[in-house]
Amino acid sequence: MPIGVRRSLETSYKFMIGSNSEPTAVWTPGPLLGLETSCDETSAAVLNADGAVVSNVISSQHAVHQPFGGVVPELSSRTHIETIEGVASQAMREAGVQWSDLTGLAVTQGPGLAGSLIVGVNYAKALSYALNVPMVGVSHLEGHISSAWLQEPTFPVPCVVLVVSGGHSHLYLMQLDGGCTLLGCTRDDAAGEAFDKGAQMLGLEYPGGPAIDRLAQSGSATAILFPRSYLRKESLDFSFSGLKTALLYKLQQMDQSQRDAQAPDLAAGYQEAIVTVLVDKAFAAVKAYGVAALAVVGGVSANTRLRSLLQRRASTSGIRLSLPPLSYCTDNAAMIAAAGRQALLRGKRAALDMEANACLAVHALTT
Repeated sequence: MPIGVRRSLETSYKFMIGSNSEPTAVWTPGPLLGLETSCDETSAAVLNADGAVVSNVISSQHAVHQPFGGVVPELSSRTHIETIEGVASQAMREAGVQWSDLTGLAVTQGPGLAGSLIVGVNYAKALSYALNVPMVGVSHLEGHISSAWLQEPTFPVPCVVLVVSGGHSHLYLMQLDGGCTLLGCTRDDAAGEAFDKGAQMLGLEYPGGPAIDRLAQSGSATAILFPRSYLRKESLDFSFSGLKTALLYKLQQMDQSQRDAQAPDLAAGYQEAIVTVLVDKAFAAVKAYGVAALAVVGGVSANTRLRSLLQRRASTSGIRLSLPPLSYCTDNAAMIAAAGRQALLRGKRAALDMEANACLAVHALTT
């Protein structure tokens, strides 16, 4: 923790710690620090008084987890402990903001890896106590949803939002009052999990999504076809476990030379089966709920084929589409800060006994 904050912590007794503790003053917008540690990125971001992003620092753990082919929770939490102070300090420097200038804090409370979440939540609580500024806990999913408005503040509401990432495939209806209604979600693997597990079977490196995306660009999406799961008619839920099994069976029918020769086509066909279902379900939700706007957010929204199909469908159907820039697709603190800012403006506050919640739902914070 920075020296100035440590000194403040030693002398600050203005908060009573308890479940009903809330700052008594109405929050006045000013510089706000956001913190994100839900999985394998340590991130800190600063918004100015107008809500614009003035810094967004992300420290990735890909090199830590790559030898294991996936995220190792214990290594993730340890790495967050080692990096969070440096990342937060760098975000403050890049923003040109002093610790004493902060007027609020926002931190990912959940969902995510419990040990990783605890690091960010405890760091935020210490800062909140030391600086005597209000803090709010944010749903990681709500953060992803908020990323749709970071570059497009006038993006229309109501709209449908597809959150698609390593651990989530959720469709929401964003309402005029800022609340979210869950329309559909995955019944088994999320789209990002399907990419990671498919990449592992194909012998590609972690993270699997970008690896399949790169390989698929030299293959044909129609050379090797994979099943698409739509579940029952009009269902907005997702299921990718059968697709993963189909890839396994296909690989078992091939020898190593065939796998190597057809790897680009395998990647392209497998990717097409994932992104086609995502696009079809998203636009089905738009039609079913009579809205004219669709936002697609989360790490998988960086997939080049998915973005291409979404833009093509939106153009032909006259639907307004929001695709955040790549820097806001993966886990980042700017989206957490944006969601936290709205919560603070609505009068939300977190007490200093707030705990990380690995299973936190969007509705727990938005309704």
